[in-house]
Amino acid sequence: MHRPSSSRRNGHHVKFNTFGRTAAVTALAALALSGCAANEDTAAGGGSSESASELTGTLVGAGASSQQSAQEAWTTAFQTANPDVTIEYDPAGSGAGRDTFLAGGSAFAGSDRAFKDDEIAEGDFAACAPDTGIVEIPAYISPIAVIFNLEGIDTLNLDAATIAGIFNGSITTWNDEQIASQNPDAELPDTAITPVHRQDDSGTTENFTEYLGAAAPEVWTDEADGVWPLEGGEAASQTSGMIDAVTGGEGTVGYADASRAGDLGTVSVKVGEEYVPYSAEAAAAIVDASPMAEGRTEGDLAVEIDRTSEEAGVYPIVLVSYLIGCEEYTDPASAELVKAYFSYIVSEEGQQEAADAAGSAPISSDLFDKASAAIELIK
Repeated sequence: MHRPSSSRRNGHHVKFNTFGRTAAVTALAALALSGCAANEDTAAGGGSSESASELTGTLVGAGASSQQSAQEAWTTAFQTANPDVTIEYDPAGSGAGRDTFLAGGSAFAGSDRAFKDDEIAEGDFAACAPDTGIVEIPAYISPIAVIFNLEGIDTLNLDAATIAGIFNGSITTWNDEQIASQNPDAELPDTAITPVHRQDDSGTTENFTEYLGAAAPEVWTDEADGVWPLEGGEAASQTSGMIDAVTGGEGTVGYADASRAGDLGTVSVKVGEEYVPYSAEAAAAIVDASPMAEGRTEGDLAVEIDRTSEEAGVYPIVLVSYLIGCEEYTDPASAELVKAYFSYIVSEEGQQEAADAAGSAPISSDLFDKASAAIELIK
């Protein structure tokens, strides 16, 4: 059995409304779900309902820090509609979230990548009934912004090879010809470039390195991985740590969920013959243009992102962050709360809450139908 990874919270642990600070991973296993008798005719989400919700209990999740803002909005709305429910989500990172879910320390995980085939084959998902599968719902779609801190410059145009060269250390100053030639109107200083990468096992890192390897294979020769593959550079834990590190330096550059970019400079990425700035619409466009992973179960909706697409208006550095749960739980009360919460998140209302709070891209109607069918498998 996999053991939960430790996490460095650095004061950025998510704390929503009435529920308290998430305990250590060993305490996550205590879900305390008592007497959950759901009224299936009652709205489980954030909207008004004609009768009071009958859902009750505590639902524990852990995982992707990229989902932090969205989870905050989803939790607030869901708890408002279901006042006897407490939801605790620890944004410890995708790797820690998957490990915690594997060990049975949480009822669901958030992850910036789906489980791999071999991980599913070898995994002993402690919260799931024996010989049952998992559901993986691509519920949060967001561009990954290449962020930088360079005085007087708010945006840069860069192609994949240049981005890869910056992060592998072969491009070392901001006035390098590869950068300058794509930004003739920018007054670029000779400031040293300080690349920042995630220290923790991160789905954001895996998505970013997958893009670099697919779009610039001559420059970026390492395999996609949630653990940063190179030595050197500055390391930061979780999304909040990445933002702090880039903000606190001069000449720093990193990568993070675009919802957290704030006032930092951002890169428009070359796709075909145009430079495309990040946006929710461009992120949604690349997901809709990409195929589903082959060989998965009915409830496993893993997506294979086409990182090399040259279609107009797509942004290829995108993360699809998943909600991960069991098709069948050992505890029926867990199943009831997970099913209700997931259903709210993929709803039009839930997706709009995330878009408003985090700038994410609402899932398409086709993906909503697939997600709804997968959620119906939960029991």
